[in-house]
Amino acid sequence: MDRDHAEDLGKDKGRRMRLKAVVCEVLAREFYLCAAKSRNIVDIELIDRTLHDEPDALKEELQKRISLASEGGYDAVLLGYGLCSNGTVGLRAVRVPLVVPRAHDCITLFLGSKERYMEEFSKHPGTYYYIPGWMERRGKGLERRTQQVRSQYEEWVEKFGEDNARYLVEVMGGWIGNYTRAAYIDTGLVDKEEYVRTAEEVARERGWMFEELRGDLSLIGRFLDGEWDEDFLVVPPSRSVSASYDGSILKVGD
Repeated sequence: MDRDHAEDLGKDKGRRMRLKAVVCEVLAREFYLCAAKSRNIVDIELIDRTLHDEPDALKEELQKRISLASEGGYDAVLLGYGLCSNGTVGLRAVRVPLVVPRAHDCITLFLGSKERYMEEFSKHPGTYYYIPGWMERRGKGLERRTQQVRSQYEEWVEKFGEDNARYLVEVMGGWIGNYTRAAYIDTGLVDKEEYVRTAEEVARERGWMFEELRGDLSLIGRFLDGEWDEDFLVVPPSRSVSASYDGSILKVGD
């Protein structure tokens, strides 16, 4: 299948396609909802969220799932990921097209467009985003990561001495200082009270501002409906995903 034919898949609005969506588990609720509404037949496969911490391992796992899905009689394989710390760069379409949202990370999928993502980034670059799927599947996220650093303190004291251990804790925890805002994205799919309260508590403890943002699932809806316009990268078989380092975020590689 050549590139033109691959892109035509998304433009043929009269055809019902069979799609395989390989999705980060933090997007489970949103993808299942949009899949239920889609005119296409969509099978969803969830990937462990913790693989984000190891981009190479994430890439290896995603390529394995893509290759397996390509043998399953699907018209295309969809990735519920963005650039994600280059975790998707180098992924290769096999027998069928591979379709990827033009997004830096999953926050774009929750906000509805890369333009809105950039608008939020421009206003508040130091934002720690809270979304239900992330909080449900990895505890409290920020608090857990902070606790992991603290839990190593005693081990470092034994190995390096108290002064050196204190220095290591400060260095490891320094990333927190980059944030000035906690933002909860409300997609309207869950009772948000508990999640909002958690995000507000963290913001108060850290001296950050807190803001609640309206979620928008239209990008995911179009993704699963096969409406693959300029907001999506369609990679033909035997070609790969590449970073574009411009506003389009992703491009087709060799």
